[in-house]
Amino acid sequence: MARAGLYKSDVQRARDSLISQSIYPSIDAVRTALGNTGSKTTIHKYLKELEDEEGAGPRKVSISSALQDLVERLSSRLYDEAEESVAKAKNVLDRREQEYVHANRLLQDDLSAAREALQSLEAQLDREAESHAETRAALQAEIVARHTAEQQVIGLNERLGENEQHRRSLEEKHAHAREALEHYRQSIKDQRDQDQRRHEQQMHQVQAELRQLQMVVSGKHEEVTRLNQEGARLVAELSHTKQSLYEQQSQGRKMEQTIEQLRTLQQQAVDMERQLVSKTAELEVMTEQLSGVESQMASAKARVHELELQLADANARVQAQEQIGEQLRRYIDNILITPPAAIHPNN
Repeated sequence: MARAGLYKSDVQRARDSLISQSIYPSIDAVRTALGNTGSKTTIHKYLKELEDEEGAGPRKVSISSALQDLVERLSSRLYDEAEESVAKAKNVLDRREQEYVHANRLLQDDLSAAREALQSLEAQLDREAESHAETRAALQAEIVARHTAEQQVIGLNERLGENEQHRRSLEEKHAHAREALEHYRQSIKDQRDQDQRRHEQQMHQVQAELRQLQMVVSGKHEEVTRLNQEGARLVAELSHTKQSLYEQQSQGRKMEQTIEQLRTLQQQAVDMERQLVSKTAELEVMTEQLSGVESQMASAKARVHELELQLADANARVQAQEQIGEQLRRYIDNILITPPAAIHPNN
């Protein structure tokens, strides 16, 4: 580049000094004489103007001087073209630098947006992880409740089996008691019928004998003594009959005691029937409880299935969020690693 304050007179003085020293005033020689200052283009322009001013007449110079001058002129033209190319390249470089700054600004904006999206995804991922943990805890609680319900069902089934065995035992005892009571009732009835028939036979026999005695008394007054004796005999027989009646009454009292025992057995049978009814009601209550527990188990199974579905959905969403986060991280890494020229090849 030319120094500030380089004038045509300075170039002329340097040129004249070189000529006086028998040195060809080339551009490099003049620039050296000027202290390596000034632009070669400016020096070349001033030298050309000085040559034009000194006259249009041809000068005789040696061939070597002419070649040297031609070389100097070509070098000056090449230098000018090179400076023009450098200026163009500098303009292109400045334009590309501006484009790079603009692209870098856009990339910084994209990077900021991507970082914000990544932070949002990470926060969402944390929330999904918390929801996943809560779902897992709820699932564990449902599993524990299900295990507890199964244990309750097993205990109720065992109690149900025990009550069923007890109910069967009570039914067998009740059936045996009924059979014994029926057998006793039948034996008492048969005994009573037999005693009644025997008593009726005895009564008929006594009545027949009394009628016969009356006929003998009315027909035969002469046999009073015999009849008195017969009466004494009848009194004896009556005493015997009274004794028999007393024995029958004693037997009747025994039968009443037996009937009382039978009533006691009947009361026991009634109590056993009440126990059977109570056990049956308790069995029905336990059956209802078992049905309730089974319905609770069905609800718990449905809840467990629902929680398993929610857990699978949460796992799928977490995996999807992780994949999106991984893709976004790769994209950001590629943006940070890839140069702007590779990102915007058209510029």
